[in-house]
Amino acid sequence: MPDSFTSLKGQLLLDGGKLRGSFFHRAVVLVCQHDPEGAFGLVLNRSSGNEVGEVIVADMADSLKKLQLYLGGPVQPQALSFLHADSFLLNSNVMPNLNVGHSLDDLVELGQGFSSTQQLRIFAGYAGWSPGQLDDEMKREAWLTHPASIELVFSTDAGELWKTILRQKGWKYRLLSETPEDLSWN
Repeated sequence: MPDSFTSLKGQLLLDGGKLRGSFFHRAVVLVCQHDPEGAFGLVLNRSSGNEVGEVIVADMADSLKKLQLYLGGPVQPQALSFLHADSFLLNSNVMPNLNVGHSLDDLVELGQGFSSTQQLRIFAGYAGWSPGQLDDEMKREAWLTHPASIELVFSTDAGELWKTILRQKGWKYRLLSETPEDLSWN
C-alpha cells in the first residue's frame, strides 16, 4: 500500500542544519502549492538587495517600486511571483487571507488599490520540487516545518526570520539557531 500523501501547503520549511552549501542554507520557505505532482514555494528571507523598481520595468505605483525585491528561489530567477495579504481575501490560494500571484498586471492593479491592511512581498525566482522530491527531502529530515502565519510571512526583519522561528520551537532548535554561519568560528 503506498504512503498516504500529506500536503505541506501553507507551512514554512526551515533549513534543519543539513543544507549548508546550498541556496537553502538557513532558508525559510513558504510552501504555496504541494500535491502529488510536486511543490512550489517562495524563500521569505533572501533579499536581492534591490528595490522592485530597479529590476522590474513597468508602469506601477511608486509604493510598489520602493518595495524590497526578494529571491524566491533558484528556479527561473527571472520569474515574477508575489504574496498578497489583506484582512479579508475571498479567493486566497495559500492560506486564509494570503494569495500568491504571478501576473505583472495583477501586481500593478494591487499597487493601485487603497487598502490600509494590504501587504505585499515581491519575488524573483522560486523554489520548486518535482513529484516526490520534497517528500524525499522530508524523509531525510532536511527540513523542519513550522505553521505559517501572516505575521511571519511579512516579517519586517526577514534576515533574522530563520533564527526567530527556531527560537520559538524550543531549546533544541535554539542551539541550532546559535551555530555560527562558518563552523570554523566555533
